[in-house]
Amino acid sequence: MLDKILIANRAEIVVRVARTARQLGYATVAVYSDSDRHAPHVTACDEAVALGGRLPAESYLNIEKILRACRQSHATAVHPGYGFLSESAAFAERCAAAGLHFIGPPAAAIRAMGDKAGAKRQMLAADVPCIPGYQDEDQSDQRLTAEAQRIGLPLMIKAAAGGGGRGMRRIQDFAELAAALRSARSEARAAFGDERLILERALIAARHVEIQVFADVHGNIIHLFERDCSIQRRHQKVIEEAPSPVLTPQLRAAMGAAACAAARSVGYVGAGTVEFLLDSAGKFYFMEMNTRLQVEHPVTEMITGLDLVEWQLRVARGEPLPSQQQIEMRGHAVEARLYAEDAERGFLPQSGRLLRWRPSHKSHLARTDHALADGLEITSDYDPLLAKVIAHGATRGEARQHLIAALRDTQVLGLTSNKAFLLGCLEHPEFTAGRADTDFIAAHFSDQADIPPAAEALAAAALLLLAQARARLLQPWLANWHSAGLARSLFDLNIGKKVLVGLVPLDATHYRVESAAGSFEVEQLALDAAAIHLAIGGMRQRIAYAMENEQRLHLDIAGRNVVVEDLSRLPPQVIAAAGSGVVTPPMNGRIVALHVHEGQTIERGTALLTLESMKMEHVLQAACAGIVTELVVRVGDQVAPGQRLALIQDAKTSDTSAA
Repeated sequence: MLDKILIANRAEIVVRVARTARQLGYATVAVYSDSDRHAPHVTACDEAVALGGRLPAESYLNIEKILRACRQSHATAVHPGYGFLSESAAFAERCAAAGLHFIGPPAAAIRAMGDKAGAKRQMLAADVPCIPGYQDEDQSDQRLTAEAQRIGLPLMIKAAAGGGGRGMRRIQDFAELAAALRSARSEARAAFGDERLILERALIAARHVEIQVFADVHGNIIHLFERDCSIQRRHQKVIEEAPSPVLTPQLRAAMGAAACAAARSVGYVGAGTVEFLLDSAGKFYFMEMNTRLQVEHPVTEMITGLDLVEWQLRVARGEPLPSQQQIEMRGHAVEARLYAEDAERGFLPQSGRLLRWRPSHKSHLARTDHALADGLEITSDYDPLLAKVIAHGATRGEARQHLIAALRDTQVLGLTSNKAFLLGCLEHPEFTAGRADTDFIAAHFSDQADIPPAAEALAAAALLLLAQARARLLQPWLANWHSAGLARSLFDLNIGKKVLVGLVPLDATHYRVESAAGSFEVEQLALDAAAIHLAIGGMRQRIAYAMENEQRLHLDIAGRNVVVEDLSRLPPQVIAAAGSGVVTPPMNGRIVALHVHEGQTIERGTALLTLESMKMEHVLQAACAGIVTELVVRVGDQVAPGQRLALIQDAKTSDTSAA
C-alpha cells in the first residue's frame, strides 16, 4: 500500500516527489536534520519528522532514524529520492522487513549494480559492451600497479562501491599512480564505507550518454531514449540534454536495447539509468547503472511529456508499462545545474546565507526545480546543488535559447554560484554546434583568470552605497548634496581587489565614475529594493542587488555574484587584515586528515591537511617553504573561511604565513 509516502531525502527532490504524490492523492512525510529545520522541503510535505543530527551520517544516511520516522508517521511506503540511501541494498531490505514498500528496484538489483566491479563482470556476461579494465578482488598496490600498466594511459580510477565523482581520479603519468590510489581509496572509504577500486582505460574526447529505462513487475522493460551528460566538472554533470545531438536512430536503438538487456540481467523493477561512454567512432561502452531516479530526469520528462515520478508510483502499485512503440520523443530539452560553487577557483563549493532567490517565471517552456527561499543557510554539510533550470524547445537551438533566457532571469544573491559559468558553457560555439564532449570544460574553461571589476559593478556599487549613506544621513551634506555642485564622494571598495572609486554628480541622474582604470559616465534610471537600472555608454541594464549588511552588498553582474565590501566603513584593523596576505580555508568544511606536524620542515606545495566539504575532499598545500611552527586544528574540527589553521615560518626570512 502506498497510502502515505515518506520521502527519505532533502531539498529539491523532496519537493519534486511530493508534488506528484499529492496530485495522485498520496499523503507525504518529510524528514529533516538539525541544519535543515527551516528548509523549504520540510513544509512541502503534509507532515515532517525530525531526524536530529547535522551531518548526513547522523541524519539522512541513518537507516535506524529513517525507519523510526516511518513508524512515528505511520508511513506505508518510502521514496528514497536520489543520493543518500537511494542506492542502498541494505536500506531496501530493511524497509521490506519493516513492512514498508520501497519505491525502487529490488535489493538484489541494487546490490548487483551498486558494486561497480561485480556489475561490470555481469555486463560482460550479458554481452553488454564494456571498457577494457580491471575489476577483480585483488586490491593490493602491486596488483593494481601491474594492471594499470597493462591497461595503459590515460587511466581512470573509480570507486567500486559508488559513483557521483567520489573516489574517481584520471591520471596521465604512472608517477601519479601511487598518490592517486591513496586519495581515491580515502575518498571512496569516506563516501561509501568501501575502499575497493576498479581501473579502466580513460576514453579521450568521448561523450557521456545515458539511457533512461523502466521495468515493471510483469517483466516489461522499455527505454525512454537517451540523455547526453557530457558537460562535466570533477566527473560530475553540469549540463544535460535530450536527445543527444550525435545519436542516429540506429545507434539510439542499439544503446536502448543494450540498456534494457542490462536491466533485465539483474531482474530490475522501476526507474533506472544505464550510463555509457560513446567514442568518436560511434562505439559505446557500459560504465554503470544508477538504480534510482536521476537528478537530470526532467529533460526526459520534457521530451516525452511523461511524469517519471508518477511512473515510479504506478509501477510500485503493480500497474503495467506501455509498450516501447507508445513512447514518442518531441522536441529537445536542456538542463543546467545551478551549484553553490566558484567556477573561477576550481569549482570550490561555497556556503553562506542566500539573500535573494528569484527563479525565472518568464516562459512556460522553462521550469526550475528547487527548494530554496530567501534567508536559507547553505551549509557545507551537503551537496552544493542549489537548483535545476530546464527548458524545452521544438529544436535544440530553441531549447538552448530558452534556457539561457531563464538563467539570465534567475536571481541568486548572497553566495557565489556557477550561473555565469553555465551561461558561458551554453553560449560557447562548441556547445552551440553540438560538438562538446567530456573534455569540454577542461579544454575551454581551465584557465580562468581573475576578472577585473566591470564598469557596471563600480557604478552600481558606488550609487547604491551613496543611496544607503543618504538614507542614513550620517553626513549633513548628503541631505542636500544636489546644491553642492560637483561634490565628489569617495568609496574605498573591495571588489575582488581594492579599488578607490570616486562618484561625481553631473546633474540629478548623471554621474562620472572615477577609478585608477579611468573614468566614465553613468545614468541612474531607477532604483528599487531589488535592482538598480543604469545606462553606460547608451547601454541600459538592470542589476539585481542585495544588502548583506551596511558594509557588504551583492550584485548580479552578467550572472556572477559580485561581492562588494565598503572598506571605508570598516575599522582600520579589519581593513589591514583583509589585505595582509593571510591564507585561509577557501570554504567551510571539516578537517579529515593532517599531513604535517609542528616543527616539520616543508617545501612549497607540501600537502598540509585535507578538508572535506560538500562530499568532496580538498588538499590545502603550503604556499611557501619553511617550518610548521603552529598547527591549531585537529581531525574532525569544523573550519570556516578566514580561520587560521596553521603557521609556517619561512626558513630563510623568518617570515610567517598562515594557512
